[in-house]
Amino acid sequence: MSELNLILFGPPGAGKGTQAERLRSDFQLPYIATGDMLRGNVKDGTELGQKAKEYMDRGDLVPDELIVAMAGERLDEEDAQDGFILDGFPRTVHQAEALSKQLSQVGRRITAVLLIDVPDEEVVRRLSGRRVCVKAGHNYHVEFDPPKHDDVCDQDGSRLVQRDDDKPEVVEKRLNVYHEQTEPVVHYYDEKGILRRVDGTRGPTEVHDHIRAVIATLRLEEDV
Repeated sequence: MSELNLILFGPPGAGKGTQAERLRSDFQLPYIATGDMLRGNVKDGTELGQKAKEYMDRGDLVPDELIVAMAGERLDEEDAQDGFILDGFPRTVHQAEALSKQLSQVGRRITAVLLIDVPDEEVVRRLSGRRVCVKAGHNYHVEFDPPKHDDVCDQDGSRLVQRDDDKPEVVEKRLNVYHEQTEPVVHYYDEKGILRRVDGTRGPTEVHDHIRAVIATLRLEEDV
């Protein structure tokens, strides 16, 4: 397998960031998140970044065409020639189709789309249980990693709070947005035969092992 071009999907709290870091280390691939890519273009004042900023300053969504063009430029960079890990892109079927067209024009394709699957109730449990200290941002979880004393940071004694975006009602809204945006894209890639589901309810090491096994199987299939 000459290239390893991966897309990561999963609801908030699924552990995509953790798995992306491990995959970067495993395969020496660039991790490309949509938000980082967009902010980088705006900060650097690129032509695409300037156009995107006009929309952002008005409070409008950045059009698909601009996001796709940014992704195309990023994937053309030298460090992405042996592969990449995309996170947060594509967000729509239109973006997925445009990405496929862009890649095919230069003889490339997506190797696999990895869906880290976690049920909604588990996402709510994970995120709503998070606590952060007000002083230095140390993280805890009331169930998985509790402090020694309720609502008090072990490291600096400051108060622990629940962030607004971790409150159950907010998490549920985030999940609704995720399902509305992502499920059509997941279905699109499933029909293409390149979607691979990974059980995200397991521990991070088990999830990582499963992903490694998926990639190993893909490489074997290509070599046959």
